[in-house]
Amino acid sequence: MPAPSQTPESRSQLLDRARSAREFDLIVVGGGATGLGTALDAAARGFSTLLVEAEDFAKGTSSRATKLVHGGVRYLAQGNVSLVREALRERRLFLDNAPHLAQPLPFVLPAYGLSGRLLGLPFYGIGLAIYEALSGSERLGRVGLLGRRAALHAAPGLAPHGLAGAIRYWDGQFDDARFAVALARTAIREGATVLNHCRVTKLLVEHGRVIGVGVEDRETGEAIDIRGRCVVNATGVWVDGLRRLDEPSVSDLVAPSQGVHLVVDREVFPSSAAMLVPKTADGRVLFAVPWLGKVILGTTDTPRHDTPLEPRPLPEEIDFILDEAGRRLAAPLSREAVRSAWVGLRPLVKPAAGGRDTKRISREHTVEVSPHGLVTVTGGKWTTYRAMAESVLAACFSHGLLPERAAGITRHLRLVGAPAPGTATVPLAEPPGPHLYGSEAGTVATLAGAGRMLLPGFSEAMVRFAARHELARSVEDVLARRARWLFLDARLAADAADAVAAILREELGDTFDAQASAAAFTGLAESYRLSS
Repeated sequence: MPAPSQTPESRSQLLDRARSAREFDLIVVGGGATGLGTALDAAARGFSTLLVEAEDFAKGTSSRATKLVHGGVRYLAQGNVSLVREALRERRLFLDNAPHLAQPLPFVLPAYGLSGRLLGLPFYGIGLAIYEALSGSERLGRVGLLGRRAALHAAPGLAPHGLAGAIRYWDGQFDDARFAVALARTAIREGATVLNHCRVTKLLVEHGRVIGVGVEDRETGEAIDIRGRCVVNATGVWVDGLRRLDEPSVSDLVAPSQGVHLVVDREVFPSSAAMLVPKTADGRVLFAVPWLGKVILGTTDTPRHDTPLEPRPLPEEIDFILDEAGRRLAAPLSREAVRSAWVGLRPLVKPAAGGRDTKRISREHTVEVSPHGLVTVTGGKWTTYRAMAESVLAACFSHGLLPERAAGITRHLRLVGAPAPGTATVPLAEPPGPHLYGSEAGTVATLAGAGRMLLPGFSEAMVRFAARHELARSVEDVLARRARWLFLDARLAADAADAVAAILREELGDTFDAQASAAAFTGLAESYRLSS
């Protein structure tokens, strides 16, 4: 395969490439985990590839995960061993290919009361021992049984009253939105054309076959028709909308489920290990995950019948998380303690008949090819994004949409910014800073404003880097996904909006409406707050 050409990093260059292309081998619609993984895999195999995203990379579900890279302990309890095996294999590759953004993390599963000592610890200990055994050579650490004192030492902040002990095991965590941006940039490095803020308005059809898409550049309103040998619908919870452009009467494929996360200060749970509650009152697991200097509490599983771009938590979901977490943590929890509250919509594959209990719907992904050749992929989870991409391309091959080329090229394809193997990394539990840029931290340090901090660990230079190298086009793109402040502390993020907008105006030019971008973000940030 020839080496990819020099990476164009400006959006205008990428748009020019899309306009001038006679035909792409593959067009991917959707810039979340699955779409970005598919675009990277296709480009790495030498296919000419275009990805278009209506908003920003990982704007939807893919920036709103619980930040875990995991095999799925609960899937093992459901008896889905094959899904767990696949996820554990992919977990290792995930961590290896971007170690500055994805790392091992210890988890503590506490047990309370006599029943916890006599029943809970043995039961979950056996299950987690099986989980570790399924990891084989890819295991991240050993499962261990902890007494009460050892449990409090391993996870300071656990409620001590009634604590019988705990089990410690290992999974992974990551920065989902920055990982998505790294995927986009790596796909560009491999030769793909990747565009955010470009909306698909129609499918191009000839002789009963989908042969491309019509897109609108949302910054200028320009309409462009782009041909492709194969079109992939990877729009997450919104796949059914694009499917209906192909087949208006098609039945829904997705049963959306809402997962709520609350972010509190690290003092609430000052632990370097995460906490797992394996069974809450509604039958889901609950996590308390140290992440970027804060703690994420979540998550819920509430069926939805709509798919808003900015879903909001229901009052009962907030109360549920605070109550369930409050039973296991020593620090008092209240709405006033919440720095940011955000929601992800899971694109769960709808059961063939009956039932809306999304807790019981499989997280496995589905790939379907319509009679007109539109390839749709949905379901799955971040951990298996790479395997999902391989499944998509396999479907393209088996239906004659693309010539077959060998899989596996992305298994050990390190992402843009990945430090050299063996390089020490800063734990993702620590507050944000230059370490999140990996091998590119030195480049950030050379930009103007490297010493001017807009927020803790977030400098003017990082805004400039986001605009120049990470395809950020708005204050939200910067403060929600290049930096994660909207998800860490919505009030502080809003306070920085005007300063970020002014810097973006310098970087993006006079056509950038700094006032409108800052105002839009400030309004969004207000909706992430539970209290004023």
